Amino acid sequence: MNFDFTEEQLMIQETAREFAQAEIAPTAIERDKQAIFPAEIVKKLGELGFLGIMVDPKYGGAGMDTISYILAMIEISKVDASLGVIMSVNNSLVCTGLQKYGSDYIKENYLTKLATGEKLGAFALSEPEAGSDATKQHTTADREGDYFVLNGIKNWITNGTTADYYLVMATSDKEKGHHGISTFLVEKDTPGFTHGKKEDKMGIRSSDTCSLLFENCKVPTKNIVWEEGKGFNFAMNILNGGRIGIAAQAVGIAEGSLDAAIKYSKERKAFGTEISNFQAIQFKLADMAVKVDAAKLMTLRAAALKDKGEKFYKEAAMAKLFSSTIAVECALDAVQIHGGYGYVREYQVERYLRDSKITEIYEGTSEIQKMVIARALLR
Repeated sequence: MNFDFTEEQLMIQETAREFAQAEIAPTAIERDKQAIFPAEIVKKLGELGFLGIMVDPKYGGAGMDTISYILAMIEISKVDASLGVIMSVNNSLVCTGLQKYGSDYIKENYLTKLATGEKLGAFALSEPEAGSDATKQHTTADREGDYFVLNGIKNWITNGTTADYYLVMATSDKEKGHHGISTFLVEKDTPGFTHGKKEDKMGIRSSDTCSLLFENCKVPTKNIVWEEGKGFNFAMNILNGGRIGIAAQAVGIAEGSLDAAIKYSKERKAFGTEISNFQAIQFKLADMAVKVDAAKLMTLRAAALKDKGEKFYKEAAMAKLFSSTIAVECALDAVQIHGGYGYVREYQVERYLRDSKITEIYEGTSEIQKMVIARALLR
């Protein structure tokens, strides 16, 4: 692995950093308080090419590699993890899935709009009884001529109320078990498709999460992604790449926590000197820095393997597992270093702590990552 970034990669990183500081940071606290979806910021992300970073330019994307995407994700998530997950879902799960497995019709009619940010995407796999066990899809898709009729419920869908296009996994052949699951691209406002109330979450509150409801929702057969019966494989393959994005989100949260802790330790005085002069504080900062660096390197390794076309699912699971763990730990340390101020919104580290926990849960819990890693080791 080459540890030197290209000029293009560094340009993406710097652009993301400047955008995050200028456009995202000023409203992050208020949006978190009020759970306001950042529609205008998302639109600007699209204009910068950040919603289709890895998509081929012929479909409206930026045509960049996974490492560029990771560098951008870290900078965005360092300031606001809510923007990070919005960006991650559209890039990792939706655009990547459609570019790799979508038909020419789907790419031309849907992918181009998603890659440019004209439209926003969502990924609908989880259900009330199908979280970690994604094989138990109770949402059904029954064939009726040139349509499939969807019925069921999806849970915990990021961009749930704001997306325009949804990738929905549903069982189209009950007799085949998980080999009978298919992926359907469903447009917003399709008759029979509605969403539930927006969830009132502990963290990443500026991103919207809700359940999706399907009641005799007719979807054209041409909107099947890949082919019938490949839905489970589609979801698992795409989630492997998605985990790299969430690992980058976690690294961003951890790095933001470290930056805030360093800044505060140089300003706060106790016993006649800055608290950065106390060994107890220095050791916490040193531990945080080591964790952030290790997590970043693990995430970049997974991204580099993906870019080279090599197997990366174990490395992606390892990166997500470790990065999400240290995101929580670094956020906790940042709150501790801030003392009482760490417990109030003004200093932002309490938001890092609330935002960090979800990285251990979505796109495969930490326990699922351990299962993936162990299976890879024991093969």
